[in-house]
Amino acid sequence: MQGRFSFPPEEFEWLMKIAILTNEYPPNIYGGAGVHVQYLVRELTSGQGNGADVHVLCFGDQNLRGKNLRVRGVDLDLPYAVQGLKHPQLLRILIRDAAMTGALDAADILHCHTWYTHLAGCILKQLVGGKLVLTTHSLEPHRPWKAEQLGPVYNASSWIEKTAYENADGVIAVSQSMKDDVRELYGVPEEKIHVIPNGIDVDEYRPLRNPGALRRYGIDCDKPFILFVGRMTRQKGILHLLNAVPHIRTDAQIVLCAGAADTRSLEEEISARIEEVRRQSGKKVVWIPQLVRKPDIINIYSEAALFVCPSIYEPFGIINLEAMSCGTPVVASAVGGIPEVVVHGETGLLVPFAPSDQGNPEPKDPDRFSRDLAAAVDSLLSEPERIERMRSQARLHVETSFSWKSIARQTLNFYRELR
Repeated sequence: MQGRFSFPPEEFEWLMKIAILTNEYPPNIYGGAGVHVQYLVRELTSGQGNGADVHVLCFGDQNLRGKNLRVRGVDLDLPYAVQGLKHPQLLRILIRDAAMTGALDAADILHCHTWYTHLAGCILKQLVGGKLVLTTHSLEPHRPWKAEQLGPVYNASSWIEKTAYENADGVIAVSQSMKDDVRELYGVPEEKIHVIPNGIDVDEYRPLRNPGALRRYGIDCDKPFILFVGRMTRQKGILHLLNAVPHIRTDAQIVLCAGAADTRSLEEEISARIEEVRRQSGKKVVWIPQLVRKPDIINIYSEAALFVCPSIYEPFGIINLEAMSCGTPVVASAVGGIPEVVVHGETGLLVPFAPSDQGNPEPKDPDRFSRDLAAAVDSLLSEPERIERMRSQARLHVETSFSWKSIARQTLNFYRELR
């Protein structure tokens, strides 16, 4: 049996004891929830968090101690029997959750991010008496394609999530759309839910032009390009974007920063479709499957003519903030929290989206959706002056509405209300 799962109790010197429970924490970041936790913790342990001691428990081998911050990774390797091919993944999560329950002797607030840590939060609420807070980054019933990825584990993750919402003292929804979903799916009373959006570091994500970054990834510096950034999952709609490419009339490159496929079969499907689109359209499609360094992705955002977000499910969409903060207009599907981020006609264009039915978020008319994406891209690429106006409007919108300092302040106020 290997791993660290016993942390010595220590006295807190600060007024509020906040435990953040998360799968992702730097340097292990692969999605929007991890980005959210990274910057929220940064602000809570800076001037915004005066009077708070923050203890982060995460999946990994991190070990960090600061003035009012402790970060401890839980990384265990235990022998156990498994009955199915997908079960080891679930058991690793459950074992890490169990280890987290022994890592705290006190907490005023237990703030969980994603279902990966919900079970630990529910048990710790009983053990230390802290108030259980959940941030709604996504909801399992609205991601049915995960059954393809996880098999029966999806049933377990959905049950864990439902149980956590039934036991939560407070819920932070990253958009009004997510607040509505939490009420509808889990019956959480409205007075328990507070909308606090995701944010962006506008000093880090800013317009930054460096053609050398483009050349390193095979992007033609002399031709405009539209950009996609996201994981290879059906949620992000990459296949719908690929289906739109043959309908884009403007001579533009398509750059796909897409990696971390949900399944091997999905990666193969996307790879085959990319090759097919190249042949059909004659357009240059640059696929970057590896992780792109942050300075490079900021350069790529900044140089793009447009950023395209074709998601079929998106509770908020931090990627749209990243693009707009770099001064790049966005063409995005009008789903979830995206209309609360992208201002239609000012910072980009929203593409109408109608799901198949309540249990299937795929578009009712996939061909129409892809053609509408292409039409929106063409309408902006045909008006360079409009794109330039949107660049400044996008940057200003992010600066005034989505700073992490404001979001941390709102989060602390919500903690205090619960106490």
